Amino acid sequence: MRLDIDPDMSQVEDRRGMPGGGMAVGGGLGVVGLIVVVLMNLLGGGGGAGYDVNSGLNQFPAGQQQGGAPLDQNASQADQDLARVVTHVQRTWDEKFQQAGRQYEKTQIVLFTQGVQTACGSASSAVGPFYCPGDRKVYLDQSFFKELETRFGAGGDFAEAYVIAHEFGHHVQTVLGIEPQVRKAQQEDPDSANELSVRMELQADCLAGVWANVAYAEGNRSTTDTAELSDADISEALTAAEAIGDDRLQQRSGGEVNPAEFTHGTSEQRQTWFTKGFKSGAMDTCDTFKGDI
Repeated sequence: MRLDIDPDMSQVEDRRGMPGGGMAVGGGLGVVGLIVVVLMNLLGGGGGAGYDVNSGLNQFPAGQQQGGAPLDQNASQADQDLARVVTHVQRTWDEKFQQAGRQYEKTQIVLFTQGVQTACGSASSAVGPFYCPGDRKVYLDQSFFKELETRFGAGGDFAEAYVIAHEFGHHVQTVLGIEPQVRKAQQEDPDSANELSVRMELQADCLAGVWANVAYAEGNRSTTDTAELSDADISEALTAAEAIGDDRLQQRSGGEVNPAEFTHGTSEQRQTWFTKGFKSGAMDTCDTFKGDI
């Protein structure tokens, strides 16, 4: 993967080395996830389903938030590469939203070590990467990437980019007003919480695929060399998606595969929805709430 863009360091907040942590409460790509549901069509207009799009945003237990600083312009190459991914992902969504007549709200990814305090409460690194709708930020302990490579056999720069793009997919859901409706629907129908959580996570995988489509297309147009992705890069993302499916994770833990406990989707489902977004490049492909998944 190659992204020849100037990284916007202000989109990356550095809290590494700061004290924090505790019980993980976030929702994201890792084993532990925030159970969420959604009943509106992506970019379907209005509040969908009759729910208040502003409901639920302040329902997390308040955490004593920390303040970090933007990445330094002399940051390491790895940090600069991460900032390039974040910059490109958010630029893509800004353009997609403009095309749809909507406004995208840029946010930040927060880098931390071991634990962090957020508007969603405290979280330890055990949660994996996650998104907190309370402060609308993505959180990442970069040690997760090493675990992804050594424990799950899913390393590579584009596997890491897929992880980041998935979490920003959750931000897209929040900006669109999906997430607050999600929370309300979960409260009203807790028996469906896990199934609808899966649909929410698969939608984020699909949105990551939409971003990958844009980056891939840029690298195959003669008029630009901003980005360059290869088929091998896409394979890295699919390998990562396969490695962290609920069924694979349950098998790794030594237990039986229990679909009733799924919150993120099977390996096959995660690969399928990333691929749908990648092949189409269209947000409306990512309606995971109609029909079978």
